[in-house]
Amino acid sequence: MAFAVVLAGCSGAGDKSVDGEVLVSAAASLTNAFGAIEVAFEEANPGVDVVLNLGSSSGLREQILEGAPVDVFASANTSNMDQVVEAGQTGGQARVFARNSLQIAVPTDNPAGVIGLADFASEELLVGLCAEGVPCGDLGRQVLEKAGITPSIDSNEPDVRALLTKIEAGELDAGLVYVTDLISTEGGVEGVEIPQSQNLATGYPIAVLANAPNPDGARAFVDFVVSDQGQAIMSEYGFIAP
Repeated sequence: MAFAVVLAGCSGAGDKSVDGEVLVSAAASLTNAFGAIEVAFEEANPGVDVVLNLGSSSGLREQILEGAPVDVFASANTSNMDQVVEAGQTGGQARVFARNSLQIAVPTDNPAGVIGLADFASEELLVGLCAEGVPCGDLGRQVLEKAGITPSIDSNEPDVRALLTKIEAGELDAGLVYVTDLISTEGGVEGVEIPQSQNLATGYPIAVLANAPNPDGARAFVDFVVSDQGQAIMSEYGFIAP
């Protein structure tokens, strides 16, 4: 692992006054949790405006490596953060601040009768994964490989939100998404548990970037995410403490 893992600290966000925009590029699976953290952080720092750029971790990584102005990067896996670290684009240690695992997502009432990972090998069902290179896609393929299943994939989606949208619309019978995304979905999608013996977890690292336009604001935001208050918010949205 190309970065040092630092467990969550206990410092609060309001210890030092910060202001200005804080540009945060974060994995799509963090959409709801970071939306709540944005509100709480801005309340603790009235002069700050957090701007969230949400998308696939691999796409956000490429934006950073191409020189996009970003203060903070939060990835859904370590490999994308590793590449940013190895390129010298981080301004300090990357910290794993949360963990997540997968669940099978199906449309409401599970019309195809999906019961487990073995159904992903069925050519009669329409199944989807996140694309290769996207954290949820890589993790999904690792879970299927661990279970000895060769999936019959009908759709590769750019991020977990796009995959959920197709499942909710009934365009797919099943897909592999993060547990946290199912928790935050308001109807239209149900979950089918993956046995713990078949499932895998992924760590979410966060880092201040070397060329951050607002380094003080960036450090304060990261400190907030790993603080007790930030971790409580992450837990509310189903994330596991590091």
